[in-house]
Amino acid sequence: MLDKAWLTAADELLRIPSTADRPGELARALDWMVDRAGPGFTVERFESRGKPSVLLYRGDVRPGRFRIILNGHLDVVPAPDALFTPRREGDLLYARGAQDMKLSALVMADVFRELAPQLPYPLGLQLVADEEVGGRDGTGHQIEAGVSADFAVIGEMSRLDITVESKGLIDVTLTAEGRAAHGAYPWLGDNALLTVVGAVRALLERYPVPREEAWRTTINVAKIDTPNVAFNQVPAAASAWLNLRFPPTDPDFTGRSVAEVTTHLSEIAGPGVAVGVAHVDAPHLAERDHPDVAVLRRAARAQGYGGEYLRRHGAGDGRFYFQAGMAAVAFGIGGEGQHGPDEHADLTTVPPYRAALREFLLGVTG
Repeated sequence: MLDKAWLTAADELLRIPSTADRPGELARALDWMVDRAGPGFTVERFESRGKPSVLLYRGDVRPGRFRIILNGHLDVVPAPDALFTPRREGDLLYARGAQDMKLSALVMADVFRELAPQLPYPLGLQLVADEEVGGRDGTGHQIEAGVSADFAVIGEMSRLDITVESKGLIDVTLTAEGRAAHGAYPWLGDNALLTVVGAVRALLERYPVPREEAWRTTINVAKIDTPNVAFNQVPAAASAWLNLRFPPTDPDFTGRSVAEVTTHLSEIAGPGVAVGVAHVDAPHLAERDHPDVAVLRRAARAQGYGGEYLRRHGAGDGRFYFQAGMAAVAFGIGGEGQHGPDEHADLTTVPPYRAALREFLLGVTG
């Protein structure tokens, strides 16, 4: 059962509108959580491109490698002001960030405060504020700065199931140049839009849109555009935005560099189209027979939950650990409505989540 003091703390945290466009509120959420973790820990602060993050641990010097890191993000997607006023309906707590993932992070901070001083191995609490906008300046930046761990638990919602696999992410731009002409005489021009549309069709033929959920590479066509301002003009330029998601098992993208991916997509798109790829965000994969995954699964099942293995089509911060050769899973409370007007946490999952985290940390060997 959740006591009144914990629910009051959850209410305070959820009222902080920690969105990407409010840097002061991002910092306030981090400071609030640092205070929640309490005194007696080193608080190492990081910043990348204006995005703050923190790492808490016992002792004056950061361990060369943490045995376990608990990772939580405190940023949320934008929402009307009303969604930052939590409301409770029975066992459901409605608010922006309730499910994704402030309440899981709050539990992590509480468990860290309790167990970090007594565990026989180094435990880290990693709190970031940019997961919703890519994660590169939080978890990604800390890993580039030398933070490492044998195993990371990321508090993304899962209802005490374990996300062991997530897709990678690539944003792709297609651009083409043509020749303008009057729309009544299209043979006098070179329609750049048709060139781009042809490239989109070729890419969708290679990676078709599935009719139902499928664990394979997909492409979402987000935008097709020209600078035209008149109906009767052959467009001399055109562009398209594509969002590509790929599983760890796709050799077309997993382990490939930006240059290699650009070449691969260019060959499919065909001549006359420039392919732009800024980042290849790796997928995430934790082996199901990893010993720490097994300990976490037993801990979840001890609370009456399945501890089932999940695959996620969306990208998460686990990819930064995977890319650096470290194991990570997502494991969080339950709820529904992520990013929507009815986002809520299922409060009945909070006590078993806390108990499972405690059992996992106490059951891990040093």
